[in-house]
Amino acid sequence: MPKPQRHAEPPPPSLEIAAMLAAIESLHATLTMARALVLAGRQVDLGGLDREAARLCAAVACMPGDSGDSLLPPLLRLAGEVEALSLCLPRP
Repeated sequence: MPKPQRHAEPPPPSLEIAAMLAAIESLHATLTMARALVLAGRQVDLGGLDREAARLCAAVACMPGDSGDSLLPPLLRLAGEVEALSLCLPRP
C-alpha cells in the first residue's frame, strides 16, 4: 500500500508577523464591538482608534521587503470592519 503523500506545512509566522497579526485582530475586535454597540443604540468613543490604526500601518510599512505580504488578507478584513462601522454611525 503506498504511503500517503504529505505536503510540507508552511513555516510558522515569525514573531514580528505573529505580533502584527495579534495587533490586527485586537483592533478588529475593538471595531466589531464598537459596531455592535452602535447598532444597539449606544454611543461609543472612537477616540484613539485613529492613532492605533496609524501605528499599525506604520509598523507594517516598516517591515523589510515583502515580509508583510501575509498580512494583506487580515488588513483587508480590518478595512472592511472600519467600513461596516462607518456605515452604522449616525450622521452629524
